[in-house]
Amino acid sequence: MPEREDRQTAARLLRIHGKVQGVWYRASAQTEATRLGLCGWVRNRLDGSVEALVIGPLPAVETFVAWAHQGPPQARVTRIDISIAKDEITDGFEQRPTA
Repeated sequence: MPEREDRQTAARLLRIHGKVQGVWYRASAQTEATRLGLCGWVRNRLDGSVEALVIGPLPAVETFVAWAHQGPPQARVTRIDISIAKDEITDGFEQRPTA
């Protein structure tokens, strides 16, 4: 019997551009991912973007991606690059150091 779509695990790597550092983007992303039951991580990038790996049921990942286009109130997202990622073993959703 085929798996239902909502039980499929999806992994997406997001690169979020715009005014996304210094506006609580990482902390807000961690809160939203945890609320959705996702695993993964988020970190600042030296070029001023934010990078996030989100892993979980496809509908929850899609909900996070929709949230990421807005982010926290002071963020100004101009673009998000999204790619399919490998599932990575993580314990919950964490903030990682700048890369």
